[in-house]
Formats: sequence, C-alpha cells, structure tokens
Amino acid sequence: MSKQQLFYESVVPVSVSHHKNLCIEHLDYTFAKGVNSVPLTAVEIPLAAREYTIVFTGERNAVIPVAVLGAEDNKNAYIDRNGKWLVNYIPAFVRRYPFVFLNSEDKKTFTLCIDERWAGCNQEGRGKRLFDDQSERTAYLNSMLDFMEKYQGHFEGTQEYCNKLTVLDLLKPMKFEFKSPKGESRSIGGFWIVDRDKIKSLPAAKLAELAQSDELELIYNHLQSLNNAIKMIKLAAELQAEQ
Repeated sequence: MSKQQLFYESVVPVSVSHHKNLCIEHLDYTFAKGVNSVPLTAVEIPLAAREYTIVFTGERNAVIPVAVLGAEDNKNAYIDRNGKWLVNYIPAFVRRYPFVFLNSEDKKTFTLCIDERWAGCNQEGRGKRLFDDQSERTAYLNSMLDFMEKYQGHFEGTQEYCNKLTVLDLLKPMKFEFKSPKGESRSIGGFWIVDRDKIKSLPAAKLAELAQSDELELIYNHLQSLNNAIKMIKLAAELQAEQ
C-alpha cells in the first residue's frame, strides 16, 4: 500500500500574507493517478463499500481503513486518461485536496495548509479565491475549513473504531491473488481484513456492544466490499490495456 503523504508535495500554512490572491481551480483528478489506495474514515465505509475494496493497513495495533484503487503500485484504476473519476463516490481524502490539516507539536491545535504545487493553484483569478479584497476569508475557504474540521473529527472517530478492532483481535492478514491481462500471476498484500470466525466467537455482550454502536454494520460493509476486488482488477486491466 502507498505511503500516507500520497499526492501532497509542497504543503504550507494558509495565510493572507502569502495567499491573498491565490485561487483554486478544480480541474480533474490527475493528481491522484499515482496512488493505489487512499485512507477512509469510518463514516465513509457504507458508501465506499459500494464501489471499492476496503481493507486495513498499518501495524496490527495501529491500522486505518483504506479504499484499494489499483492492482499495482503507483497506479489508480479509478481515474481515466482524461482525469475523470470513474465511480460515483469519491473518498473525502481526495475531495479535500489541495487542503490538509497539520498537527502542532503538542498535538492540540491544527493548522490549515495547502499544497502549492498543485496545478489548480494559481494567481490569475481562475477558480475560487481564498481571500477577498478586504483580506477576509471567502465563503469557499470557510466551507473548506468546515469540511476539514468535520473530516478531522471523523478521523479521530475512525481511530477509536480501529482500536476496538485490534483490542478485540478481529483482524487477520490477507492478500489478493489474480491473473494479469497477460495471464501472469499477481498478488496484492500487506493488509488486514476482519476475520469472520473471530466475530462469531465474540461474547454476546461484545457483539451487542458493536451492534449498538453501528460498528458491527461497518464490519460487514467492509467484508461485503471485498467482492469489489473483481471490479478493481477489471478496471486495472482496462487501464493497462489503454496504456
């Protein structure tokens, strides 16, 4: 799986002094064509499970859910040659770009930052400004800040959900094995999935707790999403054939 920095290249804090005339023009999704997975928050899992294979990556005691986007490193099968995303649901990690929150050293505050190297950032007035002529935040920047604050809250909730999966020892390692368009044997590994047998062996009280918190539903959304591996491999094969 890909590193978590992914498509961010030159991240700097958003400020009036540096970005008063900066505009954001959303062109396409080519910035994400070189990643084969992106993180998900727990609240996204029900929608994302309709389109993607969802697995968990990281060390056993510190995992995160991700949407698998490709069968090979550095190749996103969900973006076509024109930069269009090919399915309806686009992960929030992608939709928030080029913005990102960075933690302070004491982990108590967050600073809104932007990737200045993205092609959609410009000083020529194309797209939406971050600040108006009075140096006040525009409605667009306020909406993105609100989106980022909600995303951060969902991210923290996701950590609690993943911690519960590890405490209950519900995860097991897995890999996908498949054939390339040329008939070569391939595999994707280095991730975790929930073990169905371990769910069945949980005490009734723990199962009830997971059901009450809707976390049991998220688990089965994840397990159902594994069937989307066939879709992802098909898209990857079509991408390879085009190239």
